[in-house]
Amino acid sequence: MEIFTNWISDGTGSPFYVRKRFSVKKKIQKAEACVSGLGQFNFYVNGKRVSDHRLDPAWTDYRKTVNYVVFDVTKLLDAGENVMAAEVGNGWYLMDETGYSFSFPDFMPKSPNPYVPFGKELVFAAALEVLYEDGEKEVFYADKDALTAPHPVLHANVFGTEVMDGSLKKAHWNDIFCDEEEGWTPALVLEKNAAPAGKLTEQRFFIEVKETVPAKLVGKAGKRLIYDLGYNMAGMLKAEVRGKKGEQVIFRPAEKLSGDGDVDQMAKGWKLIDVYEAYTFGQDDVFEDYQMVFTYFGGRYIAVEGVEEEDIRNLTAEAITSAGTDDGSFETDDMRFNQIYDLVKKAVEANMMSVHTDCPTIERFAWQEENVMMAPSVMYMKHVDLQWRKFLQDARDAQHKATDFFLDYEKNKVFPGYGLIPSQAPCYIPNPLPVPGMGSFYDIVPWGSSIIIGLYWHYMFYGDKTVIMENYEAAKRYLSHLESRMDSNGFLTHGLGDWGNPRGEYARENIETAFFYWDYQIMTFLAHETGRTIDELRHQARAESIREHYNRILLVKDPATGLYGYTTHDVLVPGEENFHTTQAALALPLYLGMVPEDKRQDVLTLFRKKMEEDGAIVAGEVSQAYIIQTMADNGMNDLVAEFILKEEHPSYYAFVLDGETTLGEYWETNPRSHCHDMMGHIVEWFYNGIGGIRPLRPGFKQVELRPYLPKSMNHAKVFYKTIYGPITVEMTRKETEVELQVQLPAEVEYKVNDEYLK
Repeated sequence: MEIFTNWISDGTGSPFYVRKRFSVKKKIQKAEACVSGLGQFNFYVNGKRVSDHRLDPAWTDYRKTVNYVVFDVTKLLDAGENVMAAEVGNGWYLMDETGYSFSFPDFMPKSPNPYVPFGKELVFAAALEVLYEDGEKEVFYADKDALTAPHPVLHANVFGTEVMDGSLKKAHWNDIFCDEEEGWTPALVLEKNAAPAGKLTEQRFFIEVKETVPAKLVGKAGKRLIYDLGYNMAGMLKAEVRGKKGEQVIFRPAEKLSGDGDVDQMAKGWKLIDVYEAYTFGQDDVFEDYQMVFTYFGGRYIAVEGVEEEDIRNLTAEAITSAGTDDGSFETDDMRFNQIYDLVKKAVEANMMSVHTDCPTIERFAWQEENVMMAPSVMYMKHVDLQWRKFLQDARDAQHKATDFFLDYEKNKVFPGYGLIPSQAPCYIPNPLPVPGMGSFYDIVPWGSSIIIGLYWHYMFYGDKTVIMENYEAAKRYLSHLESRMDSNGFLTHGLGDWGNPRGEYARENIETAFFYWDYQIMTFLAHETGRTIDELRHQARAESIREHYNRILLVKDPATGLYGYTTHDVLVPGEENFHTTQAALALPLYLGMVPEDKRQDVLTLFRKKMEEDGAIVAGEVSQAYIIQTMADNGMNDLVAEFILKEEHPSYYAFVLDGETTLGEYWETNPRSHCHDMMGHIVEWFYNGIGGIRPLRPGFKQVELRPYLPKSMNHAKVFYKTIYGPITVEMTRKETEVELQVQLPAEVEYKVNDEYLK
């Protein structure tokens, strides 16, 4: 496939149309187009949209990687004259700040390192290659002979605001019937030094429409019409609207309603998320088609102002996601578990775009911890092989060289360090300086460890060693960076610890150093899998030295019980009198196998005691997955089931009772964001705790089935499609016994452990 050789623009930073006529002279065997437009584009041939993709190309660090998309256009071409056309909008390439844009909260010092545009103008490139039946090839480019015109979208903000003027719509702009004398000008060909610098890379997964959801009118608030889409989503609005030429209809999305039934865009403890979509009528009293083009909204409710009820029809939202293919399913006769599963699944779908966002509303950033802690939950539910490969590529692109620097508050250069992988990748609005009293939001061990732990989970689920080969050296460089961050006590403490912990018990030295140990353990495994014997020995030795030091300092006797456990404190002063522990501090060493065998029962007893006394999972997003898994590994499944069904927070079911349709950010009613998947770790337990489906070898080539049926269930069915075929675990309670049925592919070795069914 021929890749384009140049970029063109209309010379502005505003959205534009582009079109190019070309002639097909013979019968076609195959035709493909290689296309990109930065920040976002939609591609057409002879008036027809070429694909169902949304928001191409993927968000990347455009200085490192620029994605292009290959389209099969064979069936769209005609003999003789044809037209290829596109519409190009801002995205992150050249951000438009109309409407709401993210800014750091007041408790953080103003960063001297703001967003920096990747170019001075929006750009487009295309090469359409035709293979004729006689074997001849011909390539048509978007070049100096292409034409451009202003787009009716005047502003497209990456956080969801879009402003469109219907009077600027051009009839037949993307087909052969266009009047090219009306408002079209020749495209400008960019000089090489003005073109995007990133390596051209084919995009291999796409954001698509999961479903089109009709909006239901549920009331009025003043002159606003209030619509309900039924659930919280990432979506793109469509409608037919009419009014007076020059007047506007405005759509305001929100995740919740206020007490008086109006949309409520206030993010709790944050600020007003005043996102809107505005359309200026181009005609008088004629229904006009409105559709979002270059961005998307986050929310469930839509307030419409500027029209009466009879002046709007067919208001719908396209729910979009890049994770549309299910690899797993979970169902049970206890509807509470099904509702929790649906909460998490919808939150995952709304946050899986070309990056794994933290929420569709407030930030839309590619925070990396979700690619670590949420990896198993997402991978059980969804087929995300290509997504995680791309996330790992983003991490490699973001990895620091020794010469990379930022500015501090006095405008001095700060060099974060060789091998650092930032907490966001790509990182468009960096905050690289530590927040006084809180630690670094840029250099966080579990976040940066996505290059290692995210890699591990990809290999365990999909069994492809090429992903190790792609990322291994970058992972080693990250370990070198972490070595440079050890404090004088031999611990890592510079990040956020157990971020999101409702009690503020961050336990930095415990959490971050445990992840450091895990990184080395995984690297030992990956080195073994790829035949790197010397690395394997070195990694294992370093892991053991971290483990020994960790236990020597933090594993002490609890004076209240006489049992050994892991103490936490901000200033390391070893000794029994300093003993204080948390669920996370006890669970992580147990989960990771750090506890000495002669102390394991003590730690486990303390852990169980802690869970029973707390009566809930009290954890941040960093530790919660491992607390749940440690409970499941040690005969506490009944407690997990009890805790997640509690009717008060912290509890998953409490969100259901709150009326939420997606998972909230923190354990509270009316959280800051109502659509975060970062705490959705319970889904991993649904598959490997209830279903008991656990990989023992990469790709689920070898598995252990260790099912468990909660007391409130009489039936459960768990399905997961491995690379070898589907695994099904079905349980039915019959009086005092549970009947177990399993189905596995012939290629998968398995053993059944039914101890939790007895």
